[in-house]
Amino acid sequence: MRIPNNSISQTLVSQLQTLTSQQSRLQSQAATGQRITNASDDPAAMGRVLDLQSEKQQIQQFGKNTDRALALTQTSFSAVSQLKKLSDRAGELAILGSGVSGPQAASAYGAETNQVLEETLKVANSSYNGEHIFAGTKTDVPPYSATRDASGNITAITYNGAAAGAAFNTSEGAAISPFTTGTDNQNFADFANNLVSLRDSLNTNNNVGVQAAQVGLQTTEDRILSTVSNIGAIQSRFETDSVQNASRYAQLDKLTSASADADLSETIVKLTQAKTSYQAALQSGAKFLELSLMDYVR
Repeated sequence: MRIPNNSISQTLVSQLQTLTSQQSRLQSQAATGQRITNASDDPAAMGRVLDLQSEKQQIQQFGKNTDRALALTQTSFSAVSQLKKLSDRAGELAILGSGVSGPQAASAYGAETNQVLEETLKVANSSYNGEHIFAGTKTDVPPYSATRDASGNITAITYNGAAAGAAFNTSEGAAISPFTTGTDNQNFADFANNLVSLRDSLNTNNNVGVQAAQVGLQTTEDRILSTVSNIGAIQSRFETDSVQNASRYAQLDKLTSASADADLSETIVKLTQAKTSYQAALQSGAKFLELSLMDYVR
């Protein structure tokens, strides 16, 4: 009388378990498109994927920093460009005011200068997303304060912001500030105070004072022009970093896919082969058990 050989039975069960596990893994790859789900699937490839994913996260953070920095520089550029236009008009008013002969005409130019002054204060305290763009690191409060007389007219503008703004990491080894410098910001206050002098001189028909204010306005306008140029250069650098970060992220994505993604055609072929082997193992096992039972009956 023969009985099923335990060794053969154990081998058959082990083979069926291996083929079942292989089918499950291949089915998962076919469904998810991922070749690696556990580190044991391919330890070396998993290590590469983890390193690539870490670098991608860093590039994503650079991208977020760049987007925010770009928005700040664009807002700053717009605001400083407005200040440049206000400075241009102030220069025109100084020229016009210095050529008048009567106090009434001079006073009319003084009234418009006062409007330019109020607009300057408004622009200087511009903010983006709750952050005052000309405040350095003190972005939570308006950087420029006005002293006013009993009639409500501005008599002086004071800069209360910080000397520098925060820097952003927009690429490896690069930390750039999208904010204007403390010197630039103080110049905006100087420009506003030159407007105060021009307005007061026009209101009193003081031609000497108008000419003196005109000289001061020319100095602050030259500095405003320099600020516009600097912001443009910084903005261009952020735009370059944005393009490079996007390109680098795409490259890392391809490298990650090459290490982790499954070849669908190859996976399906292997899955078919695994299913065929599993069916063959079942059939062989069934025949073995049938023969063994018949021997037992005999």
